[in-house]
Amino acid sequence: MKARFAVMVVLAALLTEGCRRAETPAPLPSPTVAVATPTPSPTAIPTPSPAVATPAPSPRAETAPSPAVPSPGAALLDPSRATERAPDRFRVRFETTKGPFVVEVTRAWAPRGADRFYNLVRAGYYDDVAFFRVIEGFMVQFGINGDPRVNAAWQAARIPDDRVTQSNRRGMVTYAMAGPDTRTTQLFINFRDNKGLDGQGFAPFGGVVEGLSVVDSLYSGYGEGAPRGMGPDQGRAQGEGNAYLRGSFPRMDFVRAARVLKP
Repeated sequence: MKARFAVMVVLAALLTEGCRRAETPAPLPSPTVAVATPTPSPTAIPTPSPAVATPAPSPRAETAPSPAVPSPGAALLDPSRATERAPDRFRVRFETTKGPFVVEVTRAWAPRGADRFYNLVRAGYYDDVAFFRVIEGFMVQFGINGDPRVNAAWQAARIPDDRVTQSNRRGMVTYAMAGPDTRTTQLFINFRDNKGLDGQGFAPFGGVVEGLSVVDSLYSGYGEGAPRGMGPDQGRAQGEGNAYLRGSFPRMDFVRAARVLKP
C-alpha cells in the first residue's frame, strides 16, 4: 500500500513539472540587425547576371498562343560584326518615353567604348531598351536588351578597359562594369558629379549635350534593383527581357529608338 502511494506521488510531481514547462513561452527570435548598404556603384549588381532559362508554360486549352516575336537582325546576334571604327566625334539622338536627348561622343576619350557604342546604336541594340536602374541623385543605368536572345549573344562580348581621361561629371555617359575588362552593353548617365568613380576605372566616352532635363525626369520610383531594392532583378531581365520588365514595372521608362545623327 505504501509502495502504491509513493508511485502516485511521483506521477503527480511529473505531471506538475510537465504543465509548468508547457506554460513557459518559447524565447522570441532576435530582431534582425539592419546592415548598412554601401553607396551603389553603376555595376551590374554586382556582375551582369547570366541569362536565366525560363521554363516553358504548361499547355492549357484556354491559353491563347503568344504572338510571334520578330527575329532580331543578324548584327544583333553576332557581336563579331561590331567592328566598325567610330568617327572621331558623333552624336546619337535617343527618343524616350519622356522625350528626346542627345549624346555627343568624343572617340579620343575612350576609343574602345566609343567604337562599341557606335556599333550597338547602328545595329539598333538600344531600341526599346528600359532605363531599369534609376537612382535619384546618382545615375540612371540602361542597356539590357528586350530580347533574351540578344542578351545571350552579347553577354560574353567584353571589351578591354579604356584609360580614364574624363571625369564622371553630371551628364557624362559611361559603361557599367563588374570589374576590369567586363564592359559589354550597359551604360549609365551621371545625375551628378561622381568623381569617386574615376579612380574605379569608369571611363566616360561622351556626354549629354541636349535634353538633360529629360534624363532627370526618368522614372526613379523603383530605385535600386533586387535584392537590395524594389527594382528589377537583372538575371530575370536578361533571361526574360521586356516581358518581365513591362509586366512587373509598368511605370518604367524606355528608349524608343536611338540613332546616329548625320554630321
